[in-house]
Amino acid sequence: MDMAITSNPISQITPKVTIFSSRNIEPTKRNSIRNISWLKRQFLGSNLSIKSKSKSSKFTPFRNSVKCSVSEVTDTTTEKKTQLVRRNDIRNIAIVAHVDHGKTTLVDAMLRQSKVFRDNQVMQERIMDSNDLERERGITILSKNTSITYHDTKINIIDTPGHSDFGGEVERVLNMVEGILLVVDSVEGPMPQTRFVLKKALEFGHAVVVVVNKIDRPSARPDFVINSTFELFIELNASDEQCDFQVIYASGLRGKAGLSPENLSDDLGPLFETIVRCIPGPQIAKDGVLQMLATNIEYDEHKGRIAIGRLHAGTLRKGMDVKVCSSEDECRFARVSELFVYEKFFRVPTEMVEAGDICAVCGVDNIQIGETIADKADGKPLPAIRVEEPTVRMAFSINTSPFVGRAGKYVTSRNLRDRLYRELERNLAMKVEDGETSDTFIVSGRGTLHITILIENMRREGYEFMVGPPKVINKRVDDKLLEPYEIAIVEVPEEYMGPVVELLGRRRGQMVDMQGTGSEGTTMMKYRIPTRGLLGLRNSILTVSRGTAILNTIFDEYGSWAGDINTRDLGSLVAFEDGTSTSYALSSSQDRGQMFIGPGVDVYKGQIIGIHQRPGDLSLNVCKKKAATNVRSNKDVTVVLDTPMEYSLDDCIEYIQEDELVEVTPSSIRMCKNPKFSKKSNRN
Repeated sequence: MDMAITSNPISQITPKVTIFSSRNIEPTKRNSIRNISWLKRQFLGSNLSIKSKSKSSKFTPFRNSVKCSVSEVTDTTTEKKTQLVRRNDIRNIAIVAHVDHGKTTLVDAMLRQSKVFRDNQVMQERIMDSNDLERERGITILSKNTSITYHDTKINIIDTPGHSDFGGEVERVLNMVEGILLVVDSVEGPMPQTRFVLKKALEFGHAVVVVVNKIDRPSARPDFVINSTFELFIELNASDEQCDFQVIYASGLRGKAGLSPENLSDDLGPLFETIVRCIPGPQIAKDGVLQMLATNIEYDEHKGRIAIGRLHAGTLRKGMDVKVCSSEDECRFARVSELFVYEKFFRVPTEMVEAGDICAVCGVDNIQIGETIADKADGKPLPAIRVEEPTVRMAFSINTSPFVGRAGKYVTSRNLRDRLYRELERNLAMKVEDGETSDTFIVSGRGTLHITILIENMRREGYEFMVGPPKVINKRVDDKLLEPYEIAIVEVPEEYMGPVVELLGRRRGQMVDMQGTGSEGTTMMKYRIPTRGLLGLRNSILTVSRGTAILNTIFDEYGSWAGDINTRDLGSLVAFEDGTSTSYALSSSQDRGQMFIGPGVDVYKGQIIGIHQRPGDLSLNVCKKKAATNVRSNKDVTVVLDTPMEYSLDDCIEYIQEDELVEVTPSSIRMCKNPKFSKKSNRN
């Protein structure tokens, strides 16, 4: 494409951009149009930033260098809806990204530079990950609210989870915001969770600002990342205005951002300016009837249940009588005892909240996510929150092992039932049903990690119970059995590609794409694979790749049954009797496979103590003691034991099969054979 650039380049470039409809162009032409859009911004920035040099504001050079088609188009829709107005003093944004793309680190830098904390205040890393489990695993599990003030604009920020299993959290959060910051790694580019979140945001009609993070990585490839993100917008049927997104290059760890990868500012000023200019303010009915959708629920020992959400219309005051509605026909009355807004990193009490702001409401008993706090006289409910259906289920039951009650505080079926059904109050993506017996419950979630986090939280709270193996949730449509499929992206060094490809092939995986990533000698492979094939896959991939592979997955769709899949080739080593393991018994037992236990460990009959080196289970007596004789030995035989394998909760969940259970207690995690299956086999 030849363009003669004159003194007024914008007038020549802009018509060429607006002629094309980005949904109808060929893939080979998308990059050129993307480059035109990028070039348009560069000329626009260079022209207007010269005019603004005379201003004294610290971030003034960037103020006029950002042009956003999304915000302009959104404003035109406001003119049609005369009863709605824009609040320009507030921005509500959600920061979304795939796991490990630096989202929470970027929020940390934004909080520090906006002077949320004192200069002498010592703050730890990943401030928003306040949960102990989040810090241990290095992932965000629950969405959290905070706010900063930039010039005269209040920016409400919601940090969201990056793992696909917690997509329900992200879907709820999108009801509270008008725009998102889509954080993308400068090397990896768009990943599965990026696609999921972006699709939901575009369906809501939200404005999107793309932040290419970790731009200081040696193998960064920003042009590839931007083009890949642009093609993702096209695939998701984004509008022409949404495809013309603003790009910001940033290093969250160093707290720098800029409009080009080579020219970063010393702070995040360009990012703040982009948020104010490209994300529209909330569209509200200022004089309308009170409406607020409860999007999140927190609990305080003194205040009780706290409903969090954005006020869509009207004004909410402390001490106000309201109506709480779940539908047109189901409403009850309540009074707001306390009212809070988010300022900086804290909840601050307030007397009144106007429409458009995010607030926390106390005093409404038993309020649930998705219910509407409305005007007492004329209030009507807002549309309920809908999230995608779960794909994996697991059976929870009371602990029936001989060690029951040793460490747990809550061990009865009533305790287990109350805790599981209480989880449903804030975890919309999870479902709980009664099982075949009174002490069994079926818990369904987005994935094994989604349910494993619940298990880990429960054991830390003092619960003791047993968990069965994960099973996929199938559907039957027109007499055809359908099962869930997922998109799996594996990053693996080239030398381990062969074993990984073979492993995925045995689990009915079909390769969709394969490409190199940067100069780090890593290959990225994209597979479409049944969810059944993913059970236990993570450990197997880590084994064949010597711990170097990275696996990311996200739900794709329901497809036809793929056939039988064998997820485990080896059997288990099972304890033969109750007792305490001894070095003498373990020295001979370890020749049969890999052991999970060392000497001096209490075991019971039926407990899984290792992995058999062959298919099928094998019972071993690991409690056998050396017989005492009257024959003196000149030298004691030295017993050399192998280091036992340490299996975490996630590893145990992936390992067990149909006839096995995981025993979960506050102090330990064990695996055992399911006694119900042994009884069935004896009858047969």
